[in-house]
Amino acid sequence: MRAIPLCLAALIQLAAVAVPAAKLAVFVDGRVLRVTDARLAGHRIALELPGGGTLEVPATSLDRVITDDTEAAADSPPLATAACSPGWSKAPLPPDIPFHSEIEAAARAANLHPWLLAAVVQVESAFDPRAESRAGARGLTQLMPAAAADHKVRNVWKPADNLRGGAEHLRALLDRFHSLPLALAAYNSGAATVERVGDVPPYVETRTFVARVLAIFCPGTEAAPGGTLHRRGGQEP
Repeated sequence: MRAIPLCLAALIQLAAVAVPAAKLAVFVDGRVLRVTDARLAGHRIALELPGGGTLEVPATSLDRVITDDTEAAADSPPLATAACSPGWSKAPLPPDIPFHSEIEAAARAANLHPWLLAAVVQVESAFDPRAESRAGARGLTQLMPAAAADHKVRNVWKPADNLRGGAEHLRALLDRFHSLPLALAAYNSGAATVERVGDVPPYVETRTFVARVLAIFCPGTEAAPGGTLHRRGGQEP
């Protein structure tokens, strides 16, 4: 076999690196579309199609956009059922956790454990109220436009409003799936994805999200990086 010149081999390698990772656009009505990119543009989301071209859809028609990167069954250990109750508890958050008062208020109103909501916020946005994904997830709980509209969140940049919407969204998913791991998976990858699979989907992004939240909220349920709730200044509780 003829050897590939070094310059050509380098170009091939660069081309491989430059190919964007495929994504899945999960619609609120259950449809799933494979795309190469998704970006929010005003009140619409532009979906770049693998064969070329762009499809623009109303921002409120999309539940989630996730990276289409799956784990092989052998490399994907089953996620344990969380032993900790997701319901409201008076267990207070440390006062130096960012937005601790707002998190506790939103958690109480949605009947969520405040440490669960704080764990979701840490994993989703690292407590950054201005966090924004390319696809349009915004704020502390990374609300997509559809979820924000469903829960009547007028200002996703206002911590209290965003936390209320995120808490109500997670509570709705808990009531729908009756399982904390499944509700967290749906929060990350869309309810239709979880219903189609019947379990936590095999996507690396989703399984990592679920494992990290459980490791923070319910230590010992899952061994995963980032298993502590970080205070201001990177301290731990």
